[in-house]
Amino acid sequence: MKAIFNLAVICAALLLFSCNSKTGSVADVGQESSKPVYSEKPGHYGVEINKKGAIDVATLNEKLEKYGSGAVKVKGEISDVCAVKGCWMTVKNGDQDMRVTFKDYGFFVPKDAAGKSAVMEGIAKVDTTSVEMLRHFAEDAGKSPEEVAKITEPEVALSFEATGVIIE
Repeated sequence: MKAIFNLAVICAALLLFSCNSKTGSVADVGQESSKPVYSEKPGHYGVEINKKGAIDVATLNEKLEKYGSGAVKVKGEISDVCAVKGCWMTVKNGDQDMRVTFKDYGFFVPKDAAGKSAVMEGIAKVDTTSVEMLRHFAEDAGKSPEEVAKITEPEVALSFEATGVIIE
């Protein structure tokens, strides 16, 4: 009777451990998950990135003139953040700030991040923003209805969709 009980305990333990093991083929080894792994480090938002190889926003402008658009890691000073929930930010870029949005709205940044330095990794491109979207951004930034109504033309500007951000 004791042997049957021990056998049952061993079988139950094997069953529990086998449920937790990852199964797959040799082709699965080293494959990236389709779901992003978000950072849990303080000051890191979105997919975990590092500062290595980040270029200044001014250098980004030169590269975009040459290559059009592309994946890049860039650093700059945050000039504004969405006051509603931190769902976008702008980074100083000469006369016209670069708008930074976050891939699939998968993460947000602190609403008090303006004035801080940031490193962002993602896709940069020159893009046209519609009047409707510009008005939405102005409302998010806390602009008055009068200021929002003054927006009547679309804007062609550098935009950035970040997959990860570090705020210092």
